[in-house]
Amino acid sequence: MIFAIGEVLIDFIARDEGALKDVKSFEKHPGGAPANVLVGLSRLGVESALISKVGRDPFGAFLLERLEEEGVNTSYVALDGERHTGVVFVQLIGAKPEFILYDGVAYFNLKAEDVKPFSAELLHFGSVLFAREPSRSTLFEILEREKITKSYDVNIRLDLWRGREDDMLADIERALKLADIIKIGDGELEFLKENGIDIEGFDFKLLAVTRGGEGSELIHGGIEVKVPAYRVEPVDTTGAGDAYMAALLASLHHMGKIENLELSEGELYRIGRFANLIAALSTMKRGAWSVPKLEEVVLMREVRELYQRSRR
Repeated sequence: MIFAIGEVLIDFIARDEGALKDVKSFEKHPGGAPANVLVGLSRLGVESALISKVGRDPFGAFLLERLEEEGVNTSYVALDGERHTGVVFVQLIGAKPEFILYDGVAYFNLKAEDVKPFSAELLHFGSVLFAREPSRSTLFEILEREKITKSYDVNIRLDLWRGREDDMLADIERALKLADIIKIGDGELEFLKENGIDIEGFDFKLLAVTRGGEGSELIHGGIEVKVPAYRVEPVDTTGAGDAYMAALLASLHHMGKIENLELSEGELYRIGRFANLIAALSTMKRGAWSVPKLEEVVLMREVRELYQRSRR
């Protein structure tokens, strides 16, 4: 089973394009990057479980119900009687989202005693929990304690770190030292370089750099492959990076490569094609939980190629 630790929340996505101040109505969708990845994994045939915290409120109940419907194990999600479930307002401009992420919510109140013992093939995490205590200390304690493969989506949210950018960079650098598999957007990569962090200087096993319409780049050992994007007409790109991450991890799981991560150039390219495909298809639906189910894409060449070869 693949676990993720991090935020699960409500995305209120504007029904109309334009400035958020002018929006009159919103659609309610489940979201939160780690939860998005787990839903994607479940749809791609991988058992998954979430470590997080939601409020004892209607939104928390909604999220737990939706996760369970998607096959994600929620028995590691704590309930918070002090803080409400997290919410985000999403502004769509040309299918590209901008976020207003709200503070003082349940997932930032994740404490060490909230986390039950678990056994995982891989633990996935992002950067959001680092922005506040006690979730920051809880996450680092787990990352440093668990001797399993870890994947990290750098996923920078600058609005959570206003006036504390140096703290953010220090936490990202610390997290990069603990991760085996890293995913980062090209804009985030450039931001880190401008601030003195060269991601290729870390001891990762696999690095995936997503470049939007330009596709993605994967680096493993001395192998580097560039994989072109699939051309689609996007409706909503919310969660596309999480769809990519889910497909990448699902590929490694089905190929039996997570614990012993050794890949040929051909295998690396096939993983990149599959991840690009799933990310592209996810943008054709609204909301972050938009990864297609395996049975919907199993006849596509990229999917057959990956899954058939992995079973030889």
